[in-house]
Amino acid sequence: MIAIIKYNAGNISSVKNALTRLGYKSIITDDPEAILNAEKVILPGVGEASSAMKYLIQKGLDKVILSIKNPILGICLGLHIMCDYSEEGDTKCLNIFNAKVKKFPNRDIVPHMGWNNFNSIDGSLFNNISIDNNVYYVHGFYAEICSQTIATCDYIEPFSAAMQKDNFYATQFHPEKSADIGEQLLKNFLEL
Repeated sequence: MIAIIKYNAGNISSVKNALTRLGYKSIITDDPEAILNAEKVILPGVGEASSAMKYLIQKGLDKVILSIKNPILGICLGLHIMCDYSEEGDTKCLNIFNAKVKKFPNRDIVPHMGWNNFNSIDGSLFNNISIDNNVYYVHGFYAEICSQTIATCDYIEPFSAAMQKDNFYATQFHPEKSADIGEQLLKNFLEL
């Protein structure tokens, strides 16, 4: 079973629908036992970092996430939550990835919304995916590039399009909204 963590963030049902299209069963839950017993875990979301972290801490899910041993995939806000710190709401996050999340400077249209390709990709999450493939983004904040960055993109500033440390994976883009390429990435994750 795949557990999709419920933490008062938006866009969770689109992830469930994407998994159903791929033939996988999933549950949306904030139950620690269900999350820890899941074969794979997804932390998706659109929302605001400080309120998301507040909910995770209130439910004890911050500690649960840190103790997950199976593969876990953070998406968009999920990636931000896995970083050290977010400028959004001056938020201390989970510190899985050694990166800060910063607000895009107003030198172009913010948020970064729409399709964009990669500058670089690396690792099994990107099997059968090329740097020329486009994926879908919606974000006003970005994670800086660090040693755990496995894919990069450029919009106003270069940023981490995907990150990985041990069993923790995350994407800034939305695979559930990225058509065939997004489905391929989700498949790659589910087959880890």
